[in-house]
Amino acid sequence: MSVTVFAVFLGLLSWSSSWAEDISFFRIGTGSTGGTYFPVGGILANAISNPPGSRACNRGGSCGVPGLIAVAQSTEGSVENVKQLGAGLLDSGFSQADVSFWAYRGEGLFKEQGGIPGLRAIANLFPESVHLVVRRNSGIRSVRDLKGLRISIDLEGSGTQVDALLILEAYGIGVEDFDAVSVPSGIAADMLRAEELDGFFIVAGTPVNAVKFLAADSLVTLVPIAGKEAETLRQAYPFFAQETVAAGTYFNVPATRTLSVGAQWLVTDAADEELIYQVTRALWHENTRKMLMRGHPKGRLITIDTAISGLGVPLHDGARRYYREIGVIE
Repeated sequence: MSVTVFAVFLGLLSWSSSWAEDISFFRIGTGSTGGTYFPVGGILANAISNPPGSRACNRGGSCGVPGLIAVAQSTEGSVENVKQLGAGLLDSGFSQADVSFWAYRGEGLFKEQGGIPGLRAIANLFPESVHLVVRRNSGIRSVRDLKGLRISIDLEGSGTQVDALLILEAYGIGVEDFDAVSVPSGIAADMLRAEELDGFFIVAGTPVNAVKFLAADSLVTLVPIAGKEAETLRQAYPFFAQETVAAGTYFNVPATRTLSVGAQWLVTDAADEELIYQVTRALWHENTRKMLMRGHPKGRLITIDTAISGLGVPLHDGARRYYREIGVIE
């Protein structure tokens, strides 16, 4: 009997070891929990995952990559994500188009440290709007009104801070002209609620939870970023687009003209071609589409029609193979 039990134990051990060997993990660098990257990353991680033992896709189970377990990892945002990708500390990550553009070419804020020429794209996901959120009773009507006030420009290393500084410069405002605070959007929202902050920047897909909860209590409004200063920025940096945050996006906040950049899903050229092909196919599976539509308001904007629009870096070979296969590219 003991020999039989031992044989069964060895069989189970062998089976579990084989199963473990079939599992691979895939980290997706996102952003702060108060923004849009993190919840969207969670949906996509779930969509592309398909661990051993999952029900078959055609039986209502996972339609992701066989053996893959993807995890959405909270980070400081775009700049940290591309740096960690370059250092091999992430498998993939989300980035604003402007940040990936500079990182790939070694320009802008990557000029001193050098470029990351191995960056590659899986897809363009959705537009991200620049939010300049201020207390409703602050009297702030223009970016120029920020002088002398306490404003969060988000964490150092975030795409939001990069864009905030560009916008402020376009309006003739330097960091010495106001009390600059560098905290993530969730903390900035709490500080504004406690009247410890006059406003904060965040670049994210609408609606942003951190803004939505403040607006629900009629505490905030948005400051427009438009006119000649915005046009100058668009001419100097073509990754910026003009956009309007529609009335009703946030409670009691009127339609507001602003700028936007594309949110893109990146890997490096070191990523396995077959894996990225499978990830890209899972991204555009009809079940993923349903999950995105149900899971986040930005989900409806993640479409195959804009999958390769405005990319700041070249496509990964695996993604390119999938897009060529379905006729998106020749």
